[in-house]
Amino acid sequence: MASSDSPVLQKVSALCGRVVTGEYGKGSKSERPAIFLETGSDRFILRRKTGPVFGDDELQKYVGQQVECDGFLSGNTLLAEKIKIT
Repeated sequence: MASSDSPVLQKVSALCGRVVTGEYGKGSKSERPAIFLETGSDRFILRRKTGPVFGDDELQKYVGQQVECDGFLSGNTLLAEKIKIT
C-alpha cells in the first residue's frame, strides 16, 4: 500500500517549451538558481531523470532552446527521460 506522502508521477510525452534559467523559491531558505521548462501556460523545474538534483551542467546546453521532452511530472518538476531540441 502506497503512503499518502508518496509523490504522484504523471507520464508526459512530447511536452514542448523553452528552457530558461531563473531563481527558485525566491525569499525562502530553498532559494537557488534553477533551470525551467516554460510551456507558455506552465513553468516546470527541469531535471534529467538520471541527473543530479542540483547543478546539472548537462542541462545548460538546452538553455535558450525550444525543446520537446518525454518523462514524468511530479508537482512542479519535470523529470525528463528524453530531451530533444526542436
